[in-house]
Amino acid sequence: MWRIARDSRTLDLNSSYAYILYARDFMNTCRVAVVDGETAGFVIGYARPEQPDCLFVWQVAVDERFRGLGLAARMLDSLVEDGVADGSIRMVETTITDDNAASQRLFASFAERWGGASVTTRPLFERDHFPLDGHDEHAPEPLYEIGPLKARS
Repeated sequence: MWRIARDSRTLDLNSSYAYILYARDFMNTCRVAVVDGETAGFVIGYARPEQPDCLFVWQVAVDERFRGLGLAARMLDSLVEDGVADGSIRMVETTITDDNAASQRLFASFAERWGGASVTTRPLFERDHFPLDGHDEHAPEPLYEIGPLKARS
């Protein structure tokens, strides 16, 4: 997961330890795609403590060699499928920078696949929320809220 995030050149890269912890402690809200024995992509998320029926999707990445196969969409669908069916997930949230058209398309198509769920966007983390010490020149991260989600037939 760390290697794919690093090689994406678009995701915020976290420590390898963070990815290992997510895979262990949040395994029910994460997915890893394996193609021919190789890790091809991942989705990392968690249920928000203040709103447990809301799944926050933190990172989605597919190794460059495996792009174009629909893996990101399939991992995202897999991640929410059981939770929507049993009622434990009603909403999905994520943040997407304004220049990340691929993620915007991914989540728009996700909403369409899930019964035309509504997508609302509002400011969440602005530039001044991030350290301004020259080490983390981070773009604003608007919040995308998708839902309510309904079980697919």
